[in-house]
Order: sequence, then C-alpha cells, then structure tokens
Amino acid sequence: MYGYFDSTMIVLIPALLISFWAQTKITATFKRYSKVYSTKGYSASEVARMLLDESGLYDINIERVAGNLTDHYDPRNRVLRLSDTVYNSTSVASIGVAAHEVGHAIQHKESYGPLIFRNTIVPAVNIGSNFSWILFFLGIILGKPSLTTFGILLFSGVVLFQLVTLPVEFDASSRALRILKDRSILVNDEITSAKKVLNAAGMTYVAATLVALSQLFRLILLSNRNRD
Repeated sequence: MYGYFDSTMIVLIPALLISFWAQTKITATFKRYSKVYSTKGYSASEVARMLLDESGLYDINIERVAGNLTDHYDPRNRVLRLSDTVYNSTSVASIGVAAHEVGHAIQHKESYGPLIFRNTIVPAVNIGSNFSWILFFLGIILGKPSLTTFGILLFSGVVLFQLVTLPVEFDASSRALRILKDRSILVNDEITSAKKVLNAAGMTYVAATLVALSQLFRLILLSNRNRD
C-alpha cells in the first residue's frame, strides 16, 4: 500500500523544485534590494499612505504586522498591513512591496473582476482545502468512488483559486510599478530594482499554482489506480 501511494509522488517533484527555487529567489532578491535605498527617502508606509490618499482611499488604515513579507491588503476590514521589515524601510524593495499592496486596494475600489471573483470563492475554497483530502482518502479506504470524486472536485476549487490569483497579483504589480514611475517616487534604476523584487514575488504564485495542479493530477491518478 505504501508503494502504491508513494509512486505518485513523482508527479509533484518538478513543481516542488520550482516552488523551492521561487521561495529562494524572492528571499534573496528582497534581501538584496532591501539594502538599496530610494533617493527620495520615503518610507514604505509613507508611500502607501500617499498612494492611497491620491486614489481617494482615505478610509483605509495602514497597520504594522509582525513577520517578514507578511504584507497584505485586507478587503473585508479595509486595512493595508505592512510587515516589520517593510513598514519603516526606505529601500526600493519595501517601497515596491507596499505599492503592490496599494495596487490590491485600488483593484478593490475599481471592482477588478478577477479580485472580486477570487474574494467570492474564498469561503468555498477554504472548505475545499480543509476537507478535500479527508473525503478523498476516506473514499479510497471505504471503497467509495463517489467520495474520492467529491474530494477531487473540492480540491479543484483550490486550483481555481490559485489560477485566478495569478492575474490579480500580476496586475497589482503592474499598477504599483506604473504609479511609482509616474509619481517619480522611484527613479531611474530604482524602478528596475523594484520590478525585480515584484517579479520574484510573482514567481511564488506561479509555483503555488503548479503545485496545486500537480496535486490535482496526483489525486486523479490515485483515484484511477484505486478503481483498477
């Protein structure tokens, strides 16, 4: 039985290797450009406040959150949270990350389609991620193909979420770089440096999508082998 399940793990190896590379890439890239400080001297939180206000998003608060690269925009509570390593930093890396999160806030204001769709499916995706594997393996253990199929369908929601996340994240980065350039908050090579950071961050989402797709394919393989 162990060999039966373990043999399908080979499907995950390429995606897991890409995921490891992507995580290593964003860590190294952010660390490198965290040491490159913007000539204008604005901190990431100051840039975020400036860009939010210019977009008419005066009601969105900026909060400091513990951790490294834990930055995110919370659409439900309308709060933009910047991590300890980003909040007060004047580096091009931190400013790029802060502007990226502002990009999400602007998406929310403009009802950007992929973002609205992603936010809508979050409850279903949470259920799917929590119960898909349980139902799938219960189906295998109990010999109930209907349960394994239902587990696969639930996990498909997780894959859909990852796929929709890609345009949301890439669009937020594009908005961030465009605004930073147009407002001359970052100048010359600073824009190029910030772009490298955001591109590296974007690859982590690509990697997560590949892992999810590989997991889905593995579930299908396991289901088919179990039926045979």
